[in-house]
Amino acid sequence: MLSNFTALFRKYHRQLSILTLLPILLITLTGIAIPVADELGIEGMPTFLTKVHSGAIFGSDLVYSVLAGLGLLGLIVTGFTMTGLLPSKRSSSTKLDDQT
Repeated sequence: MLSNFTALFRKYHRQLSILTLLPILLITLTGIAIPVADELGIEGMPTFLTKVHSGAIFGSDLVYSVLAGLGLLGLIVTGFTMTGLLPSKRSSSTKLDDQT
């Protein structure tokens, strides 16, 4: 049962990672590039990068940010459940075997 659960989370984790790759990569790269462009004094570049970073360049910054955030949260949840750090629930028949 636990292996089926883990396999299901691996499947969802794989799908989520493919869907969220580009938005999270854009957010990361522009987040790094904004202070660099600002420090170098490149005119207009920090403003453009901020629009890309927030999703405003795509039309709806709220939807972009929420979807990227939910995708990342989903990756965290599915990844954490696959680590095995959560205590597994044992069936009642296993508990009875341990008591004897």
